[in-house]
Amino acid sequence: MSVILACEKVVKRFTLKPVLEGVTCYIEDNARIGIVGINGTGKSTFLKIAAGIEEMDEGTVQRRSGLSVAFLPQMPDYREHRPAWEQVLLDAPKNAGTIEMYEAVSALMQMGITDADMDVAVMSGGQKKRVAMAAALIRPVDLLILDEPTNHLDAATVQQLEERLSGVRGAILMVTHDRYFLDRICTVIYELDKGQLYIHEGNYSVYLEEKAARLENENAQARKRSAILRRELAWIRRGAQARSTKQKARIERFETLSAMRSLQRDVQLTLESAGRRLGRKIIECEGISLSLGGHKLFDDFTYTVLRDERMAVVGPNGCGKTSLLSVLTGERPPDAGTVTIGDTVRIGYFRQEFPEIPGNVRVIDYLRDIAEYVETRDGRLSASQMLERFLFPIDVQLTPVSRLSGGERRRLYLCGILMEAPNVLILDEPTNDLDISTLEVLENYLEDFEGAVLIVSHDRYFVDRVTNRLFVFEDGQIVQYVCSFSDYLEASLQTAEEKKKNADAGEAPVRRKREHQRELRMTFREAQDYREIDGRLAALNSRLEELDREILANATDYVRLTELAKEKEKTAAELEAAEERWLYLTDLAERIENAGGTV
Repeated sequence: MSVILACEKVVKRFTLKPVLEGVTCYIEDNARIGIVGINGTGKSTFLKIAAGIEEMDEGTVQRRSGLSVAFLPQMPDYREHRPAWEQVLLDAPKNAGTIEMYEAVSALMQMGITDADMDVAVMSGGQKKRVAMAAALIRPVDLLILDEPTNHLDAATVQQLEERLSGVRGAILMVTHDRYFLDRICTVIYELDKGQLYIHEGNYSVYLEEKAARLENENAQARKRSAILRRELAWIRRGAQARSTKQKARIERFETLSAMRSLQRDVQLTLESAGRRLGRKIIECEGISLSLGGHKLFDDFTYTVLRDERMAVVGPNGCGKTSLLSVLTGERPPDAGTVTIGDTVRIGYFRQEFPEIPGNVRVIDYLRDIAEYVETRDGRLSASQMLERFLFPIDVQLTPVSRLSGGERRRLYLCGILMEAPNVLILDEPTNDLDISTLEVLENYLEDFEGAVLIVSHDRYFVDRVTNRLFVFEDGQIVQYVCSFSDYLEASLQTAEEKKKNADAGEAPVRRKREHQRELRMTFREAQDYREIDGRLAALNSRLEELDREILANATDYVRLTELAKEKEKTAAELEAAEERWLYLTDLAERIENAGGTV
């Protein structure tokens, strides 16, 4: 294979600290490269430098003579009014030859845009992304550069894009947070970390293995260096006189070790659950329906959200997922039916299109305007401490928001939502523009979150990891499935292929029960709790009665009374939590029995 693009010692600065610090890499023809790293590490900047859109401060970039390049931006900026086919012609690679209107229309059709005359200025984010993707893929090129290609695309389109890219001739260089997509398409992973580039041969799974080994090695070196420093420092503190050559050598060795740049471990984003107490009633919707512009989005939907729910709402772009969220939060009234929200519910609503943060506002001031402190399991955290947990060090906290990247602003917005200490989280496309490191910790946080979680997302990995129940938009109805998102998509694809085969053979389509519509059931933990909850309630009630008797018997012993009062308060809290768990489990058991299942 031959090298088509070479970057050598590339440096790029936006502040005094370089974003890219001496980056060197060689891209070969037919390479499949994915770039990962936390937001703000320069991933998009590196793509723009490789594409020739942005200049570097130092270093060289050499491209093979006659190299054809197509670039997909992260956020297509379509403000001027023009039809979609015309926008494709404007965005298409200039070195791809003359492109005709019929080719632009065909490319749009392949990306799911059926109206080629639609004005791009009024399109949704997902539609604009499809137009930009059509332009990037309209003709084969030597190097295809993609910045977050899966953002704003529904799961079916992402699967089609996977298949399309698998057959692309030429090299691919891309940034994406979609881990399934990354794992299936890429054969080399570039990791940008603190201005340095680490190259891993293999897909995303191999990269994770190699990174784990690298970090383990770095940690071992750091521990070894720390042990040497401690021994050398102990020797110096014993008062050794630096007179002999040997003694001078030991002191010089200590100073050298101390001056070495310490090995920095990966900073992990840590989020502790900070929710408020949640009562028995969460969100109850009864027979709700909604139409927009004469088109029915959903009809007669009834559901009661329970305390520990982990749900995902999925469906194609424009089907009404965000509209459903606005109805459930009370922002939009349904055309029919009712939505009741519990008195203790405090909703944290992470919006797909989050409010614009003024660029002149400092990062710390943005969070302080929401709350000065938040209570967590680790105790009270200040706004500054919360920002540090979100990978915003002190120097960044004092800078204006305008200095943040798009992903960093989205992370700051998420921090603000959690600073409000919600007990119900509603997340509309939270994975867009968030880096993989942030997503991993958000997933861990949601697993421990003490409250209901409702998510709209096309990210298959994220939905598979976080949720256990799907609500799918199908032909104007919201259908419930208890399975992983990947299983649902696979079964849907099989059903579509069978329908196509039947249609080609002239046979009438056969309606049969969907394999992926599994029966409603309890998880292993829920089933175990359901078997044991009555005994636990009885034991807690019995203990409270014993404590009341002991308090009466020790009325004159102040020390013992204090101990008993604390234990009674703790036992009463455990009883209340157990009662709420009993309500949740009995309600779930009733649903399962009504659906014809067994508990």
